[in-house]
Amino acid sequence: VQLQASGGGLVQAGGSLRLSCAASGRAFSTYAVGWFRQTPGKEREFVAGISWSGVNTYYTDSVKGRFTISRENAKNTVYLQMNSLKPEDTAVYYCATRGGVSGERDPSRYNYWGQGTLVTVSS
Repeated sequence: VQLQASGGGLVQAGGSLRLSCAASGRAFSTYAVGWFRQTPGKEREFVAGISWSGVNTYYTDSVKGRFTISRENAKNTVYLQMNSLKPEDTAVYYCATRGGVSGERDPSRYNYWGQGTLVTVSS
């Protein structure tokens, strides 16, 4: 599976962005997906996750109520809608997949990673 994340950019605090994670490979629709983010000098942090069916979703506390993860398996794409953005959301965002249980927050449990897309939120 190859993943490509896109949709990052510069936005003012309070604004919105939608990230996309496009995948190649027919098996993608059977994989759980996670979004992670990372800032310089810090570990990669779990942001949101979704099961293969899209029924189950998971969020880190700091983004609950502001971010929404969704997927369109027919398009091999997972989205992260980010609203009410804050300067502390600034990071490189990565999508990743794994074939096991969804909602895994440990990045080492994911098998495939996209290249990352930079989100910058100005105050």
